[in-house]
Amino acid sequence: MTVLVVSNVRPWGDPPADVVITDGVVTEVVPAGSAPAGDDRLDGGGSLALPGFVNAHAHVDKSWWGQPWVPAGGAASTRERIAYERGHRERLGIPNVASTTAVLRELLRHGTTAVRTHVDVDLGTGLRGLDRVREAAAALDDAVELTIVAFPQDGVLRRPGVLDLLERAAASGAAGIGGIDPASLDRDPVAQLDGLFAIAERHGTWLDIHLHDRGELGAFQYELIIDRTLATGLRGRVTISHGFALGELPPDRQEQLLDRLAEAGISGTTVAPVRTAPLPWPGLRDRGLPLGLGTDGIRDLWSPYGDGDLLRVALDFARLHGLSTDEDLTRVVELATVGGAPFVHRASHGLVPGARADLVLLDAENVPDALVRAPRRRLVLAGGRPVVRDGEPLAG
Repeated sequence: MTVLVVSNVRPWGDPPADVVITDGVVTEVVPAGSAPAGDDRLDGGGSLALPGFVNAHAHVDKSWWGQPWVPAGGAASTRERIAYERGHRERLGIPNVASTTAVLRELLRHGTTAVRTHVDVDLGTGLRGLDRVREAAAALDDAVELTIVAFPQDGVLRRPGVLDLLERAAASGAAGIGGIDPASLDRDPVAQLDGLFAIAERHGTWLDIHLHDRGELGAFQYELIIDRTLATGLRGRVTISHGFALGELPPDRQEQLLDRLAEAGISGTTVAPVRTAPLPWPGLRDRGLPLGLGTDGIRDLWSPYGDGDLLRVALDFARLHGLSTDEDLTRVVELATVGGAPFVHRASHGLVPGARADLVLLDAENVPDALVRAPRRRLVLAGGRPVVRDGEPLAG
């Protein structure tokens, strides 16, 4: 048994405390100076302490991070972006272990210790993206814990053979399988969802459907996904990512859809993109529906943006939703930390006994100050192991 004491920190801005970690798990949080002696001790110096950030929606296989700058392609629609990516990824060697490792290092540098990542599975790459991502995680000694979703970025039905690849991915240990715009991309929403739900039921995987379609077309697909979830054994195991339509509906229509989402236990993730409608996140919270924050792609053929800092995504979320009170700003940081636990299949995540000891120390006055300034991460622990010190990863 190994005991580590992280002393003199301020969990969530509370009075100074000591965090006691035993074999990589938080066992006690006690007033500063009262922790028993351990095998090792780290002085937190009065830093603000937060749980490790949870990136609930990433695509770490797509990035060209570490390679020379790649100009954006100018593609506007989802279909055009898919085509542009497919036409240029081979010259960049995407997917590859080096770029994926570099992206994971950036996530870790900013305090992210757990990630749900979508990994492309298609007729061009087959399943090799899954292997590349696993190799990259191993190169960092699994300092970033990954939950992998096999993702059919190029569509499901319009590319015969993709359903078979998703079946193989699920059989090989992927935690989830994905779907994308059943109506506008495959143009057969019923058949796409039938195929995906059947695989998820057979293998006990989670299901994460990217839904970019807007307005009533998007709402229609929400309803189809809800119907399938209620008709199967997947309640509480389905996520709708992006889901822009939910924020665009009239209030009474939103309320109706929120009630049905709660009945089916369907969660959501967002990357808080600019120029989209705010989501009814208080309604999701009041119904106990998880909402996770993610970076989406980082420096890839869809977009040149992103640095891996989930605090910046959380700030974008706060701005998009017009939030300014300390209470609301703190709630947004909760979305980026403890609120992400369901998306990486953790029953507990936080600075509480029984949780994996993922801990981030920052020089900030309080949580709102950390959100607004996004200061350098002074120390990051993953499973009780120091993995970042003074902003520099120690792993990989």
